[in-house]
Amino acid sequence: MTPASAPPLRDVVLLGGGHAHVQVLKRFGMAPEPGLRLTIIAREPHTPYSGMLPGFVAGHYQWPDIHIDLARLAAFASARFIFAEATGLDLANQRVCFANRPPLRYDVLSINTGGVPGNTFASDFVTPVKPIGRFLPVWQRLADDVSIRHLAIVGAGPGGVELALAITSRKPGLSCRLIESGQRPLAGFSRLARRKLLAELRRRGVPLSAGTVVKNVGAGHVVTADGEELPADHVLWTTGVAAPAWCAESGLATDDDGFIGVSATLQSTSHAEIFAAGDVASMVASPRPKSGVFAVRQGPVLAENLRRFATGRRLRRYRPQRRALAIVGLGDERAVASRGLWGASGRLAWRWKQRLDERFIRRFSDLPAMPLPQPKVAPALRPETPDAMRCGGCGAKLGADLLQRVLDRLAVRPSTATVRGIGDDAAVVQMAAGNVALSCDGFRAMIDDGFRFGRICAHHALNDLYAMGAQPAFALALASVPVMADALMEEDLYQMLAGALSVFTPLGVDLVGGHSAEAAELGLAFTVTGAVQGAPLTKDGLSTGERLLLTKPIGTGALLAGAMQGRVGAAHLLGAIDHMDASNAGAADVLRSHGARGCTDVTGFGLAGHLTEMTRASGVGASVRLGSVPALAGVLDLLATDIASSLQRNNEQALADFVLRKTTPGAAAVRLLADPQTAGGLLAGVPAQNADACLRALRHGGYQAAEVGVVTASGLEIAP
Repeated sequence: MTPASAPPLRDVVLLGGGHAHVQVLKRFGMAPEPGLRLTIIAREPHTPYSGMLPGFVAGHYQWPDIHIDLARLAAFASARFIFAEATGLDLANQRVCFANRPPLRYDVLSINTGGVPGNTFASDFVTPVKPIGRFLPVWQRLADDVSIRHLAIVGAGPGGVELALAITSRKPGLSCRLIESGQRPLAGFSRLARRKLLAELRRRGVPLSAGTVVKNVGAGHVVTADGEELPADHVLWTTGVAAPAWCAESGLATDDDGFIGVSATLQSTSHAEIFAAGDVASMVASPRPKSGVFAVRQGPVLAENLRRFATGRRLRRYRPQRRALAIVGLGDERAVASRGLWGASGRLAWRWKQRLDERFIRRFSDLPAMPLPQPKVAPALRPETPDAMRCGGCGAKLGADLLQRVLDRLAVRPSTATVRGIGDDAAVVQMAAGNVALSCDGFRAMIDDGFRFGRICAHHALNDLYAMGAQPAFALALASVPVMADALMEEDLYQMLAGALSVFTPLGVDLVGGHSAEAAELGLAFTVTGAVQGAPLTKDGLSTGERLLLTKPIGTGALLAGAMQGRVGAAHLLGAIDHMDASNAGAADVLRSHGARGCTDVTGFGLAGHLTEMTRASGVGASVRLGSVPALAGVLDLLATDIASSLQRNNEQALADFVLRKTTPGAAAVRLLADPQTAGGLLAGVPAQNADACLRALRHGGYQAAEVGVVTASGLEIAP
């Protein structure tokens, strides 16, 4: 934050990643509002565009073509991205509630979560088409299952008809039937459009059972209210959505069907600070069908009104169109268009639909580049100017060479009680009751989610003790929070510490105190203390012939750096977060029980740097098998395009100690060995005769562990 910029004063929280909210993110990214902090909470990291679902089913689009990456879009908007599913609202305290994490406060809340499946059966043979994100993996399985010969689609509205045509186009040999409770399917379409669509269903051999109510669904059949059994190996349910139960349970005003009642400003009729759009909302004065087209049109007004309400200005009115254009694809690059009494069909209608749909997706995928701030310094000073965009997490550590120079200059008085001190992962101090391990570690925030950040900080700090074979017992916190409105500062501090406690408490670690302070950025560090039973694991414990085992994949540094630049997709970013948010407690026990004596945790100096420390301390060498080193998804592509942590260049100095066999220094897989890790895995030497059993035990415990090399008598090498 520059001195002239306004600190965050209000939290605007977007609940759900629907068609309206992606437009809010884009508009705030293009024109930020000083004093407002934007947060999006979504249960899925990618939001599918409903208009392109039938095209995907028909095979015209691939999975990435129809999805908007919420993590990249949030990064563009400078919004916090929280991957979680809400379970309700605490309206009195203005909190969004979750099942497995603390509530999150808001000053202004917007809800665009969509609805839930309505009027369906809880059966293994029934799949609702909405929410689309949960339907897609089921469809992929159905499409590949040769035992599925008969499909039934309940609901013969435009969505059901288009889906049936897409399926029969993709899989001509699959029998598909439409079942509609109403007597007149497609009643809202023009006469021409309705006639064309019904004729196309007949041509494809898709029977339409109108005026038919489904009473039950069993294995291989659907039972109607008239007692008729229709063949169906699986049923896709496309009838209207229902309101999530928590809408009414929270105390929000709702319509008779439980949908959130909103006014013409998209504002809750009972709570002025809450807005809603899309399927979850119902416009009290002018109800409209549950259709994505209305959510798309509500987006610009919603974005403007959130901005205006938070800054105390008059709100705009949303005026829904009386008739919406509907274009139904026929699955074969033809379509039927209908609006009011007008209708058209053919390839031109398909190209029209395709152009509209693809243009919508491009608006949120082809984002403007995020320019890196360029410090203004004299030309003579530029070679020494640090990178403008600095990494968080362990990518923010000081370089190994810089740190060593400082330690060399310090006159550190040796402690007579110290068994292990500076240079190892934790200090081990001999006390009357036995050896005590102590360490401290922390960093500034590298992800938006304060709760997950707190968990990662806790794991990271405890790893130093696990790497020494110690059992942690106590922790002290040092938390820093940027200057904001008091309520926002309190919330950020609470979320961080709640995350840390959710790690400490199950492990029997007591948070016994700490200190908090204002700072330029959110940050958290812990001093941790534990007991060492028996000889500690140390960096100098490697022996020739041992196998080198690594308990986690690597690559968090480049992924976090890429996320800062909006260059990392949500799936890859969340994969990295999940790996950081995983404890090494069980891994340390497994390693020790299989004879490990030399161990460290792989953090800021990367795998190569930490292995170099171990081999020097142990007086041995090592050979790393490049093809065996596990990499996090997406990281090699980033390194190949020179997207890396700000600590990468410094860490690569350690690679000069290695002889490269049949590879080059600039190869992405080699550079990965210098990638700085946050809450990384443990690296240990295990006796050769125990290595396979140890690896099996680690994998059985849920670790993506790998044997990455062998301890040699001397020298360092990297082999294929």
